[in-house]
Amino acid sequence: MLRTSWIAGPDSGRPGPALVSVTDLRLSALADLPGVYRAARRLAEDWPVLDGAHGMWLWARPTARRCGAVAIWRDRTALAGFLGAPAHMAVMRRYRGRGTVASSTWEVPSAAPDEVWSRAAAGLRG
Repeated sequence: MLRTSWIAGPDSGRPGPALVSVTDLRLSALADLPGVYRAARRLAEDWPVLDGAHGMWLWARPTARRCGAVAIWRDRTALAGFLGAPAHMAVMRRYRGRGTVASSTWEVPSAAPDEVWSRAAAGLRG
């Protein structure tokens, strides 16, 4: 599995509980992977100023036509703000119907990136 380095948000290092979100996009056609990945990188450019974001990684398994993100948020409100943002909605509309998306969330007592990545990566290996 390939992944980006940690992309810190404004809440990075903030103590206390946090919410983890994992997105797993399984594309129908490998030809869509580069475009999806470029769109995700553009969204990630805003991460350092994204309200409620601790940080995130983009990940990909190109041979399996899969990619996604593992993100750590302050809370569900911060995650909902990102999901409803015009830039995110535009990407979702553009790639709708080109694969299937699975997502999960869970709460953690602290936003420890190494622990979060280990748990998320274990679930993405399947």
